[in-house]
Amino acid sequence: MTISRWKQRPAASNWGDFGPDDQLGSLNYITPDVVRRAVREVRTGRSLCLSLPLDYPGGNVLNPRRHPPRLRPTERDGRLVYNLPLSASAHEHTDVLCDDSVLLHTQYSTQWDSFAHVGHRFDVQGDGNPVAVYYNGFRAGVDVVGPGDPDGRPMGAHRLGIETFAVKAIQSRGVLVDLLASCGRERVYVGYDHLMRALDVARVEVEPGDILCLYTGFADMLLEMERQPDPHLLERSCAVLDGRDARLQQWIVDQRIAALCADNYAVEGIPATAASMPCARLPLHELCLFRYGIPLGELWYLAELAAALKAEGRTRFLLTAPPLRLPGAVGSPVTPVATI
Repeated sequence: MTISRWKQRPAASNWGDFGPDDQLGSLNYITPDVVRRAVREVRTGRSLCLSLPLDYPGGNVLNPRRHPPRLRPTERDGRLVYNLPLSASAHEHTDVLCDDSVLLHTQYSTQWDSFAHVGHRFDVQGDGNPVAVYYNGFRAGVDVVGPGDPDGRPMGAHRLGIETFAVKAIQSRGVLVDLLASCGRERVYVGYDHLMRALDVARVEVEPGDILCLYTGFADMLLEMERQPDPHLLERSCAVLDGRDARLQQWIVDQRIAALCADNYAVEGIPATAASMPCARLPLHELCLFRYGIPLGELWYLAELAAALKAEGRTRFLLTAPPLRLPGAVGSPVTPVATI
């Protein structure tokens, strides 16, 4: 298949399979039938928040370029609008107002990655000249505009922005895999064999359109650290996927999951296991965001859900998790809701 943006696609990819201008990738697997199937998982009607407080993990020692939210009041006539009487006299209007603004790093805490979050240099024209592109061949500098691009257009993801996920209104069946049960808090790179054993032990079944959620205990540790994360302890703790495991990669693709989420940073292990150069530093991000359009969710809070499902002998639930409808953003905070 040839599309105007590219003459060749990565050998292992689905570029163009959902149409030449597709920006949803595997979210296309969430059909009305899949949503109805997800709704049937609701038995008790109990809803659980799957987001950390958005000021976690705390500070910026885990990622120097990302900082906690900064809240401040808005202003009205030079006055800060917080506990602000609408009228100077109590004999007039009795209203007292609070109104605030926030400086928010979109991928600081519980989040979705958009497909514009990670691209790669790839020879899309087959002329021996790799260029920076993203899922489905959308171009850096054309579709994803940076501060140094010359044509003067506003910076941001003009294609593949997070708002496309919001318009899709992500809602599907979630499937929880408890890796904490098999790994404890030890840092384990989970490959295909380990994951298959975990699925078999818990009798987990994954079907097309499901959102796969991995519980490792990492977010629990962040909460215990109370906004003072210990990077040296965390980098040695809790399960991560082995992003270079070829069989694991193929399994993720073959399941036709709608998205892949975890309660840790990046879902995959950083650093990745060794490989010959040139290669992706984040191979699972390359697979999911770049080649197949599989959204990644990071730093989700899954402990309460894991306990509730275990008590009922279940692994499936209704998951509702749209991001902010923020045009041009490459990621977004999310407050996922599990209903069981």
